[in-house]
Amino acid sequence: MKRKLCEECGGRIVKKKVPYIFLGEDLGSFEAEVCQKCGEQVFDEKITKKITEIAKKKGLYGLVAKAKINQIGNSIGLTINKKLAKFVNLKKGEEVRVYPEDKHRLIIETSS
Repeated sequence: MKRKLCEECGGRIVKKKVPYIFLGEDLGSFEAEVCQKCGEQVFDEKITKKITEIAKKKGLYGLVAKAKINQIGNSIGLTINKKLAKFVNLKKGEEVRVYPEDKHRLIIETSS
């Protein structure tokens, strides 16, 4: 059944090609149902599988990982896995900027 109205805001739904950006990488443009009022985009299952395949080929899939906090003297340290470090181009000894976004999220900015 084709959607005519957005479930979120009641706006009219149109089909159109939209760019898909994932982790800052352009994966291409894909057909989606787009709400003209709130902009919500919905991709069908076939398109979603294609997007996932492209993300996997580009090495973007599975970058979320658990990490442990370690004791290092009087400080604590965070270990970042190799795949994630490679994606953000982190090198041993590199200095990064760390600051809280809120009580539950840290931002780590690299210079690269």
